[in-house]
Amino acid sequence: MLDNIYATETLIKAMQDGSQQFILLKNESGCQAFASYGPRSENPDIFKLHKIYVLPENHGKGYGARLIEEIKKRLIKQNIRILDLNVNRYNDAKNFYEKIGFMVIGEEDVPIGPYWMNDFVMRLTF
Repeated sequence: MLDNIYATETLIKAMQDGSQQFILLKNESGCQAFASYGPRSENPDIFKLHKIYVLPENHGKGYGARLIEEIKKRLIKQNIRILDLNVNRYNDAKNFYEKIGFMVIGEEDVPIGPYWMNDFVMRLTF
């Protein structure tokens, strides 16, 4: 499943169709992390963090928090003050999101092909 979501072709398509904005965090060794976000289709005043990925060797270096801070700066310039995300209910990343201010606002079961994502819906208001 992750191979499909993070496949190069899938990411390029999202970049090209304009449905998501991407931020890349790079250093002299290349891309170390990225995030993508965009407006929720049902409410353009609320944006959604679609993807955030930090290379495993960079976990704990603050890269994820830096990406979220950059997204917040960009959204504030657009008068957007709400960022939502989905995180699997069994994923330890929930703790990271809570640490930086996200709160659980609901649960959602999302079909992705033959799989189901059993997620928490989290929100950051800033």
